[in-house]
Amino acid sequence: MPSASVIGHWSLLTDHSLLGPSSPFTLGPSSFALIPALDLFSDLRLATPVWLFALLLIPFAIWLRSRRSVPVLLIPFAAAWHRPSLTQISRFPALLACLGLIALTLALARPQKVEDKREVRSQGYDIVLAVDLSGSMLAEDYERKGERINRLQAIKPVIQAFINQRTNDRIGIVIFAGRAYTLAPLTFDHSWLERQTERLRLGMIEDGTAIGDGLGVALTRLEQAKHESGGRRQGAFVVLMTDGSNNKGSLTPEQATEIAKSRGIPVYTIGAGRDGIVPRPIFDAEGRKTGRYQNFMSDLDEGTLRRIATTTGGRYFRADDIRTTENAFAAIDRAQKIEFQAKSFLLTRELFFWFAIPGAALFALAALLIRRSSTSVGGATPPPRKIVATTATVTVTAR
Repeated sequence: MPSASVIGHWSLLTDHSLLGPSSPFTLGPSSFALIPALDLFSDLRLATPVWLFALLLIPFAIWLRSRRSVPVLLIPFAAAWHRPSLTQISRFPALLACLGLIALTLALARPQKVEDKREVRSQGYDIVLAVDLSGSMLAEDYERKGERINRLQAIKPVIQAFINQRTNDRIGIVIFAGRAYTLAPLTFDHSWLERQTERLRLGMIEDGTAIGDGLGVALTRLEQAKHESGGRRQGAFVVLMTDGSNNKGSLTPEQATEIAKSRGIPVYTIGAGRDGIVPRPIFDAEGRKTGRYQNFMSDLDEGTLRRIATTTGGRYFRADDIRTTENAFAAIDRAQKIEFQAKSFLLTRELFFWFAIPGAALFALAALLIRRSSTSVGGATPPPRKIVATTATVTVTAR
């Protein structure tokens, strides 16, 4: 059993994820997730509460508007143009617009009334597929319908069978070559998993075969304390698919095997490729096949794969065996299943229109008042100035 320091060193170096922002490429959905739904009361919730942050912009906009510079034109006798009624209504449209903006923002947050909430629980297994994407998987030593196919194309039907036929199981995918990455965590969304496997390409990871790291990262994807009993993981399996021998990585296959054994996680290994000398296509600078091949010696380490399977309680299969998938399924189904929440159904009624309609009405009213106000100011004429004539009366008295 490797020491704790070795395991800690390995976890820091190899537990990479293709879904993380530090990855040089991304295969899964965006790693940035919006704030989840916010439950206000037992039967009220906000489906997209992230819009509430927009309310913080309203005080800032008011403060910014109050600080803006306004050009001033000095007009003689400006007091004669003063109309008290115009200044008294000038702040009212702004207040209506502010209230309308608050109401529309709350509408965008999608308030909902929860009518019914149900959780469906089912029994199944947690399975992580560890797939080798090293350069040797380019070897075309298989045939399908009379055409040569490489080793990745040969094992893809096995991957698709796990995804399509085991609908009650949570499945995750780890890919490895010179390093190991998490392509997908455990999920019931098998249609999304299938789309991710279609995007797998050889050469997308630095070359090499880090079997120990690939198995180690797969084991970390299965760490769930609530499904452990006596320190051993229940209902969890790793299916390791590779065509070579370990030549890279910070964790050896033996160390990863001991970790799997200590956690009670069986590892089913599938060896891809044929023995002996196999052909590998030659590509040009643009990554296209030239039609020429070079031969190299297959380095499938069946001994190590058999030991991994035997030590952990799994089984070893060959990818060219047509019964590989059936045998693997049968061996897995003999284990005890675990229970987990499969689906959650939430029946809701949208309440956004209770805020959207008043908000739009307030905006429309504010716009109308501003329009009337600007029309009155633009067409105003100065009131006639009162001219007061005084007549002096002079009385002349004759003496």
